[in-house]
Amino acid sequence: MSQPRVLVVDDEENISFLVASALRFAGMEVDVADCGLQALKLAEDRTPDVLVLDIMLPDLEGFEVLRLLRQRGLNMPVLFLTAMTDTADRVRGLTSGGDDYITKPFALEELVARVQVTLRRSSGGPPSTLEVADLVLDDEAHLVTRAGKPVHLTPTEYKLCRLLLTNAGRVLSRAQILDHVWEYDFDGESAIVETFVSSLRKKIDNVEPRLIDTVRGVGYTLRVPVR
Repeated sequence: MSQPRVLVVDDEENISFLVASALRFAGMEVDVADCGLQALKLAEDRTPDVLVLDIMLPDLEGFEVLRLLRQRGLNMPVLFLTAMTDTADRVRGLTSGGDDYITKPFALEELVARVQVTLRRSSGGPPSTLEVADLVLDDEAHLVTRAGKPVHLTPTEYKLCRLLLTNAGRVLSRAQILDHVWEYDFDGESAIVETFVSSLRKKIDNVEPRLIDTVRGVGYTLRVPVR
């Protein structure tokens, strides 16, 4: 079985060296880039399983690197590593298609654990199809449709949609959603969940019947409304 490959992108040489060393010690193959353009080239040439991406780079902002990766059809998970600590920056990082977000300073052990979690998530499970009303999620094709029309979701929106479909009819708290979609605690930052639920609603609930329901004081559920 081949080792997972990680691309680390950071212009601070001491940080990229420490991160790469820790990931290699954990059994991963690691490539390193110190700018956005080099990251794009290595991502195309080496096809990493996970990208650890700094936001403040000397040429391209990390958000722009991610946008260009997706534009080129490169859909590997992206873990942002940044000194930007505001909730708004964190929300932007996740809603732009990032899968995780670690702020500097950080513990190497935590970073390695986050990368391992991201690798487990991206490896997926057995193929399956989930349906509620005319909303269908096909894990094998990694495709979501509503009323027969494809719905284009970011990786995190897809995971949220899958969680809601898997638990159709069951009310999930914000804490449960944080735990299952990101697999770690966001210290009660419910704005993250609200942002993603709102984004998902705009994409899958723009036709009748509306399937995502807010249960005030509890959380969210996906179900066909009773007439």
